[in-house]
Amino acid sequence: MSPTATFPETKSKELRWVLGQMDALDPDRIQDYLALDGYEALRKAVTQRTPEEVLTEVKASGLRGRGGGGFLAGRKWELARAEQSPLKYLVCNGDEGDPGAFMDRSLLEGDPHLVLEGMAIAAYAIGATQGYVYVRAEYPLAIERLNRAIEQARSHYCLGERLFGTDFSFDIAVRIGAGAFVCGEETALIGSIEGRRGEPRPRPPYPVQSGLWGHPTVVNNVETFANVPLILQHGAAWFASVGTANSKGTKTFSLAGKIKKPGLIEVPMGTTLREIVFDIGGGIPNRRTFKAAQTGGPMGGCLPEACLDTPIDFESLAAAGSMMGSGGLVVMDSGTCMVDVARFFMEFTQEESCGRCVPCRIGTRQMLGILNKLCAGEGTHQDLEQLEALCETIRTASLCALGQGAPNPILSTLRHFRSEFEAHVYEKRCPAKVCTPLIRFEVSAERCTKCGVCVKPCPTGAMKWHKGAVAEIDPATCSHCRRCIDACRFDAIN
Repeated sequence: MSPTATFPETKSKELRWVLGQMDALDPDRIQDYLALDGYEALRKAVTQRTPEEVLTEVKASGLRGRGGGGFLAGRKWELARAEQSPLKYLVCNGDEGDPGAFMDRSLLEGDPHLVLEGMAIAAYAIGATQGYVYVRAEYPLAIERLNRAIEQARSHYCLGERLFGTDFSFDIAVRIGAGAFVCGEETALIGSIEGRRGEPRPRPPYPVQSGLWGHPTVVNNVETFANVPLILQHGAAWFASVGTANSKGTKTFSLAGKIKKPGLIEVPMGTTLREIVFDIGGGIPNRRTFKAAQTGGPMGGCLPEACLDTPIDFESLAAAGSMMGSGGLVVMDSGTCMVDVARFFMEFTQEESCGRCVPCRIGTRQMLGILNKLCAGEGTHQDLEQLEALCETIRTASLCALGQGAPNPILSTLRHFRSEFEAHVYEKRCPAKVCTPLIRFEVSAERCTKCGVCVKPCPTGAMKWHKGAVAEIDPATCSHCRRCIDACRFDAIN
């Protein structure tokens, strides 16, 4: 299992460990995985090491959960192993729901055996005998390949009874989620597997104490488990040699938005945002400039140009007002309205709220209402004050991470782009010219050639023109459709 080099044009910036062998194997053939030393780390773990030794190796590597929380994986496993229970469970969280994120999907579709092997090693370390992979129903190919990989692993005695002739037995089953975003939260996910409505529950007790059906349960995401065979095969020191002091190894990101080269990337922890956007992503297309990057999904934050040199690690992103999340990274250009961006993410979060706790159920609706007012040009100074107050209340009083993180896109845009909010409130103007009610079209007398070409495409008759005169626009009937701008060849309409 040898991590390979990255794409030639970006090899100095990317380091493809988890994604390294996806291009070298057929995910439907276990023989390809075995030819790359697949399941060798598991074999050595169960035949040559004790569970305690495996735990020590993972703890020494500094591997932190890649699902967003960043909790030390080895420490979580250690807590579960310490629980005195005859039955323990292991769950792989593949409920990837962040807009623009597709890291887990790519791993499950491209290298499912790597994830299964990591789960089996973790199960050996904590003493679990049954595992589940919870996958969104929107990922049918991932589900199909996972089920096939599980059957193949059983037929080669890598899953099932008495692995590699030892006394250790472990099996895995796939559970399909219905697409509720909140089921990415571990207690809601556990409830869904149990057949209940996917709602978070108060903690403690934590899942490592009382999880599936009341038994100790470890929940890690897809990428976390995919790192485990690499650590066991190459050693903790190898893994810890890359990254920062507190964020070891690499991290996958789905690079999306206003970027020349979108796609799935993997970089060492500590790589700067600037390196990702410009060196790997190729920069901003259409001769526009960088404005912001949103990391951490709907509960993350928007980082401005001043933060381009921020290292991508857990602590640095949190200090800048964002978070790592599962790895979604959406780039925005100069034509983006940050008030509208905050509204988009709040609309998503409000719709996905399970409604169990009042702060999230009602508070997100109130915040969305205020943002709708701002984008419509109806916002007031009191609305801005109320918006900030609601953010603090919801962040501190909500039951789970969805509600606690819901205000982050608003707080980060207010922190870094407050002038845009103030322009919407005090000037009734959208600087990015995105919020339609705040847009006013005008004809430049200097550039207008008095040709009248702009009149015909206007659907409302708002464009007025007389032969030999400069065209005029009636703001009362203008629908902001931009057809006049498209028709004018002289850039005379602003």
